[in-house]
Amino acid sequence: MRHLILVLGLGISLLSCSRQSSNEENVQLIDRYVKAVEDLDYGAMETLLDDDYLGLGPSYGDSIRKPEAIQNLKSNIENLYESIEYDRSRNLAVHVPDGPDKGDWVSNWAELTIQYKNSGKMVKVWANSIYKVHEGKIVKSMTFYNEADVLEQLGYVFINPDDL
Repeated sequence: MRHLILVLGLGISLLSCSRQSSNEENVQLIDRYVKAVEDLDYGAMETLLDDDYLGLGPSYGDSIRKPEAIQNLKSNIENLYESIEYDRSRNLAVHVPDGPDKGDWVSNWAELTIQYKNSGKMVKVWANSIYKVHEGKIVKSMTFYNEADVLEQLGYVFINPDDL
């Protein structure tokens, strides 16, 4: 009986260490991804995304696969963004034990500063991206931020169509 208790205790300890190690590795992966975005390095981003990557958001119904995600970022870097900085970026790793989205996730929330090329305008935005990680790659992400706030900071004006 004493041996059984010892084996169970050791097993639980090893599993807890393994989960902590996995969480740390997953956070480091997201740190590398954030750095790639800040460096405007879509080549590095490509190596961090799984071939079956699916990105969702920021609007309901938005979805993108890896080839389009890389192409969109490449186009935005070449034509739109001068720089992207993650200010006050924080990560939190979590394991979801069951359900349709079970697995290892890392939530990144940050204040971003984005500098635009042609206009020279700068916007600040709060963003939350949640990444599902599997075997050292990002397989899914969900990104949330206020698109209207960004557009307003760029000078867009919203008009109620009933007032036209």
